[in-house]
Amino acid sequence: MVQTIKYKVVREVGKLEIRLYPKIVVAKVEDPNVDAFSLLYNFITGGNKQKEKVKMTSPVVSQKIEMTSPVLSDMGSMAFVMPEEFTLETTPKPSDSRVIVAEIPERLVAALCFSGGWSEAHFEKEKQELLEELTNAGIKTKGKVFTMLYNPPFIPGFLRRNEVAIEVDTKTTPLV
Repeated sequence: MVQTIKYKVVREVGKLEIRLYPKIVVAKVEDPNVDAFSLLYNFITGGNKQKEKVKMTSPVVSQKIEMTSPVLSDMGSMAFVMPEEFTLETTPKPSDSRVIVAEIPERLVAALCFSGGWSEAHFEKEKQELLEELTNAGIKTKGKVFTMLYNPPFIPGFLRRNEVAIEVDTKTTPLV
């Protein structure tokens, strides 16, 4: 069974969940000109300085990066979440400089779940719904919308769990 990030739902807003995520460690690629998935897969299957295999986790997180730079991405970043027992210090060191190990601090995230295959049009539709729900509820955000993909590509679209999400500004939005 694939390990999934544990989070706490602190509030529901329509079809959205406002979640508190713990601090996590990710391996990420931010170069839009490379096959990020292949680089990250190589990293977790032993293509690191310690030659250590890392269990696959979910979700795979991807985010579009503006022209200055989700399992589908020709202009964005992609990250694999490391298993919860890993820290910044204990995560294997990448052999490829395009793979970056980073820590994401505890944060509040608004997420909208949807099924189906991933496409740019589907992402845009779900992204708009997420942002409209948040605006209507008076919830302020920070950063850019990102996707969280939970299933491998061979799972039929109607069974897939996908999400669009964005960080909630905790200075202007109470936790509950």
